[in-house]
Amino acid sequence: MDMITNLKAEVLDVLQNNILLYWQIKMQDIDNGGFFGQMTGEESLNPEAEKGAILNARILWTYSAAYRLLKKEEYLTMATRAKRYVIDKFFDKEFGGVYWSLDKNGNPLDTKKQIYALGFAIYGLSEYHRATGDKEALDYAINLFHSIEKYSFDKVKNGYLEAFTREWNEIEDMRLSEKDANEKKTMNTHLHILEPYTNLYRVWKDEELKNQIKNLIVVFLDKILNKETNHLKLFFDEEWNGKDHIVSYGHDIEASWLIYEAASVLGEDELLKRVEKVIPKIADAASEGLRGDGGMVYEMNLETNEVDADRHWWVQAETVVGFFYLYKHFQREDALEKAVACWNYIKKHLIDYSNGEWYWSIKADGTVNTIDDKAGFWKCPYHNGRMCMEIIENNIL
Repeated sequence: MDMITNLKAEVLDVLQNNILLYWQIKMQDIDNGGFFGQMTGEESLNPEAEKGAILNARILWTYSAAYRLLKKEEYLTMATRAKRYVIDKFFDKEFGGVYWSLDKNGNPLDTKKQIYALGFAIYGLSEYHRATGDKEALDYAINLFHSIEKYSFDKVKNGYLEAFTREWNEIEDMRLSEKDANEKKTMNTHLHILEPYTNLYRVWKDEELKNQIKNLIVVFLDKILNKETNHLKLFFDEEWNGKDHIVSYGHDIEASWLIYEAASVLGEDELLKRVEKVIPKIADAASEGLRGDGGMVYEMNLETNEVDADRHWWVQAETVVGFFYLYKHFQREDALEKAVACWNYIKKHLIDYSNGEWYWSIKADGTVNTIDDKAGFWKCPYHNGRMCMEIIENNIL
């Protein structure tokens, strides 16, 4: 048990002094409001960078959860700053939803409605309400839920469509990022609708919400999961035909615990039993990406067998959480060993002890990636912060 106690102490220290403190000190935009849009991998602040909805919603979630867990006023201050910026600047008062990005001054820049971003706004706002009881945050989260259901949910073929124009019309480029396939439905967006819907249900026991969470879990089991390999398929057309040949190990392990969490929060025995049969298989499939150093590689192309062996920060964080869930809920001692080995890899390679926060990745050759952001549009305190809080809060160890 000494190892368990030490590990909890380690993640608490990293959470408070390496992750949260970094954003408090370096990323608040005092002059223009909210948070700066980019800190480069070489620790150079870019005050001109656009401000992304994902970054701000994830900051909102992280500091709300940290305040709920640790009750430090400084975390509430950060969470409230993020809440105000999301509601006052990102929320589209005319058409609903949230803008994809703002300029440095907080003016709308990219006004498309990416459903993934609405999901994260729900995640952050529902967590702020969970931490504080704030009614405004809950009202805005519920508003966004209704927008997703009205415009994105496919009532005929099931699932959620990726993106729309500001006015909720069809949009040609639906991609979340440049590396994604331009398809109407994706695993990633469905996962990050399931995640906020689950959190919203914790504080708002709405029957429609409950039914949509149940439906999302079944969509994962019936349409997104490859039943032959137990990996998740990533991209689909409107008819749910798979459109890619990539295995994403980080998404596999992240989905394994988020699906289990959703089924547990719903508390429906039959659905939970069905989920419990599948979760260990998904986690075991994900473990194909583990390497002898304890780290998890990024992805594999099944057509070429080419492996992207970079160790991304978020993949390592989700690896730790996913295998701890497998250890706690399925009594898998081997999963505990995998989680601890990955945490040791993080401590040794990914944490920046000099400047704070974690590096984007360690390259396949073992060198530090300083090309990609230290903080930015996609580099947020949510994956690594959540990893720490999951271990501290849920007695996973």
